[in-house]
Amino acid sequence: MSETIVPWKATIMSLYPDMFPGPLGTSLAGRALEKGLWSLDTVHIRDFAQGKHRNVDDTPSGGGAGMVLRPDVIGAAIDHVTEVGDMRPRILLSPRGKPLTQEKVRSLKEAGGAILLCGRFEGVDQRVIDSRQLEEISIGDYILSGGELGAMVLMDAVVRLLPGVMGKVESGEDESFESGLLEYPHYTRPTLWEGQEIPEILTSGHHGKIAKWRKEQSIELTRLRRPDLYEIWKDGQT
Repeated sequence: MSETIVPWKATIMSLYPDMFPGPLGTSLAGRALEKGLWSLDTVHIRDFAQGKHRNVDDTPSGGGAGMVLRPDVIGAAIDHVTEVGDMRPRILLSPRGKPLTQEKVRSLKEAGGAILLCGRFEGVDQRVIDSRQLEEISIGDYILSGGELGAMVLMDAVVRLLPGVMGKVESGEDESFESGLLEYPHYTRPTLWEGQEIPEILTSGHHGKIAKWRKEQSIELTRLRRPDLYEIWKDGQT
């Protein structure tokens, strides 16, 4: 009897739902979506606005530039997409959130799905963040026009780890950040290209020495490019 696969379920709340699936509809994520390995539902935030003008935002209390997404609108949208017993994490894509890490990606994969709110304007009223227990996540220290691209980045990172998405299990286990280090350099044919040769160790056939070389390269690359990660990794070796 074949094992039943329960798809990873993503629900997106956005002012621009037509942006999805976007790049998630192609390549690995797109094929996995067609196979039913994960699902994607989009919800238009404006559908939950009230009044003649269906406003989703208002001026910030205390003054200041920009607009803030209203708590009544966002709260109604979240309540609509959350079924009884739905334990999926509720995530707000926000530049002030905790950085997205590979460890977090793996935990979201195990959660069976996620409800993702794509922020816009100056932000979201803090009261709905608190009352609906939204976890704020950032994909980097820079500002985007909204959370849609961040949601796509997060989902792509999760989907590629789902069973049946990648060809080899090793493809998801031997990469940057999985071991706390950056990934080692890669090479392929031709052996000689523009006067540069593949490192001899990689064509030696000695798997033990190859593994040792790759580990050394990962350590050195991390030390040079990401000293923050290197220090965390080094502390874990003692």
